[in-house]
Formats: sequence, structure tokens, C-alpha cells
Amino acid sequence: MFNVVLVEPEIPQNTGNIVRTCAAAGCKLHLVRPLGFSVEDKYLKRAGLDYWHFVEISYYDCIEELFAKFPQGRFWFFSTKAAKTHSDAAYREGDFLVFGKETKGLPEPLLAAHYGQCVRLPMAGEIRSLNLSNSVAVAVYEGWRQLGYAGATLSGSLRKEQA
Repeated sequence: MFNVVLVEPEIPQNTGNIVRTCAAAGCKLHLVRPLGFSVEDKYLKRAGLDYWHFVEISYYDCIEELFAKFPQGRFWFFSTKAAKTHSDAAYREGDFLVFGKETKGLPEPLLAAHYGQCVRLPMAGEIRSLNLSNSVAVAVYEGWRQLGYAGATLSGSLRKEQA
């Protein structure tokens, strides 16, 4: 579906939750080093539950390495500094949704170089930002909604409890 990119993520629980979101939506995950944790971290593994085997994960030493591997890729950069909202973007299957580290977001030179592809999640008041894993979920599901939830199970069923 989409390619989720985390640039220098710092908190293992966020990355674990993002693994679960990627599994649920059929996304690939790209992690750009340095990571603020070991991929063997127990909190990372617990947050991702038993969904790790559903997600293709790739690692890069820098964002330029990712750009070089996917020179034709369409990249959307999520930042509180962007002028347009995430729902203004017209997503396509295979797009790269790029998020920065929890404490600083994406580097300003990167944002300046790609400002036309920068989007923000709207927030009320003086809130600085949303949690990284929540931001990824909002972005992935908006993009997926735009694509008609291709490949999703769209109906559920209630089960009667046995007394």
C-alpha cells in the first residue's frame, strides 16, 4: 500500500505501534538510522505484538540512501511546519510517508528542499504535535481512505456470547 519512513525514531514503543499499523494496512516500513533503541528492545517487540512477520522492514544509514534506492518515489514529508494539511495531498499506492524523530521532527533543510510535498496534521490550540505513532496512523488511514481501502476487509460480524 504505502511506504512508511521513520527518520531517526527514538522511542521503541512508538515504532512497535507503527509496525502494528503497517501490518493492518499492508504498508512497508523503512527505518533511517540512527535509531534511538535496539531492534531487539523488549518494549519495541511488545508494542508490535505478534505482527512483525507481516511487515517488510528495511534499514538505511541516511535519508539520501533511501532516496537513491527509490529515485522515482513520491515522498510526502509530515511536519508541523507545513502549510497544507495531510488531507490536501492526493495519495497514490506506493507513496512514501516520511516522519521525523519524536523530539525534533524532520530536519529543516530536508523540509525546505521538499516544501511542496510537506503536509501537516491539523491541531487545535497551542499543541506542539501529536504522538508519532498516532500521526503515522492518521496519515496511513487518510491515504488508504482516498484509495477506497483497497485490499481491506470492510465488514465485520458480531458474535453471540454463549451463556
